Amino acid sequence: MHLPALSVADIDAAAERISAVVAPTPLEYSERLSALTGANVYLKREDLTRVRSYKLRGAYNVMAQLSPAEREAGVVTASAGNHAQGVAYSCRAMGVRGRIYVPTRTPKQKRDRIRAHGGAFVELIPTGDTFDAAAAAAADDVARTGATMVAPFDDARTAAGQGTIAREMLDQLPAAPDVVLVPVGGGGCLAGIAAYLHEKSPHTSIVGVEPAGAASMTAALVAGGPVTLPEVDPFVDGAAVKRVGDVPYAVVSRLGPEIVSHANLPLVAALRNDGLGTGPFGMTQVDEGAVCTAMLDLYQNEGIIAEPAGALSVAALEGMTVAPGATVVCLISGGNNDVSRYGEVIERSLVHRGLKHYFLVDFPQEPGALRRFLDEVLGPDDDITLFEYVKRNNREFGAALVGIELGTADGLTSLLARMDVSPIEAQRLEPGSPAYRYLT
Repeated sequence: MHLPALSVADIDAAAERISAVVAPTPLEYSERLSALTGANVYLKREDLTRVRSYKLRGAYNVMAQLSPAEREAGVVTASAGNHAQGVAYSCRAMGVRGRIYVPTRTPKQKRDRIRAHGGAFVELIPTGDTFDAAAAAAADDVARTGATMVAPFDDARTAAGQGTIAREMLDQLPAAPDVVLVPVGGGGCLAGIAAYLHEKSPHTSIVGVEPAGAASMTAALVAGGPVTLPEVDPFVDGAAVKRVGDVPYAVVSRLGPEIVSHANLPLVAALRNDGLGTGPFGMTQVDEGAVCTAMLDLYQNEGIIAEPAGALSVAALEGMTVAPGATVVCLISGGNNDVSRYGEVIERSLVHRGLKHYFLVDFPQEPGALRRFLDEVLGPDDDITLFEYVKRNNREFGAALVGIELGTADGLTSLLARMDVSPIEAQRLEPGSPAYRYLT
């Protein structure tokens, strides 16, 4: 299969094409992250576009190139939410009818924004639990109706539009950045940015960051081509893609990225000894709990409302070692986060930081059992945040699910030691185990 190339000229042309609707987004210096890393860290604020993500760039670039006949036939797309908003905005701006397929899990906030941007020009169709299910429904629609697909990532025109982020970055900095961290879902944004920087700033290191529960680009690079993951964790919804696009994979694989674990990110990002001039390209993954911690840090310190995918780059940076004084850019890819999700965000962050733990506790059904547990087992800075009887299987004992929040992560060792000597039986539920997923 012949795949279209992605060139700097394509990205420059896209920048001119979208300039009427996509104003340059700010590149903001982060004092907190700079102090944390010893680098000069900038945040590329794609959450401040009209649709609160970079996806408007690619969607508008594709639709601006449609023929009159294609516009008349209308467009179709599938999206986890952000690309859909870009297509919806473009449909209304150009007067083009569109049908937009999204997973049923798409947060309500994103669905509401899709309708608001598209108005009467778009029909929103929730279908399936994942992006890939929505994409299959959209493909069937195109085959049936002859409408034009506006692909969220597997189209060189989409990737070219998203590559305009790199062009802006270079214009906004006095010198080319040493490291750029890019969130990765289907791979279009990474392909566009990598293609532009590879030619215009070949010494810039690029780190593609995937959620650990949806590392489809890493899987493709290991397999030598796009593969379909059997399942993905849908939490980082903007990057929860089972299979990367053929076009992004072709661009990325040609640049020879190194696949590293998050623990070994210094191998990619330290830029050897002097911090300049090596231009490596690495792929890494971060735990969803680390993403939640980054989301909360961005909100509480910078006042940035990042969605999970939008915080991927910062979550990776916080585990990296970069050369002192290096210039680092983190792409904040989107800010479409439903406020109702913050309870889960806080929970996942606490678990990731080792502050929240769950236990099955068999309490004797006698006066004072709970008081004895509080006095003998809990530390002075520990707190019970959940107490729920699972069932009472006899008259003497009652099993309860108990959630405990520690004052410090290193308090777990002493907590477990106190449990061992207590006559009250307690079993820790390990994160990721079937019992943990079922009961929490």
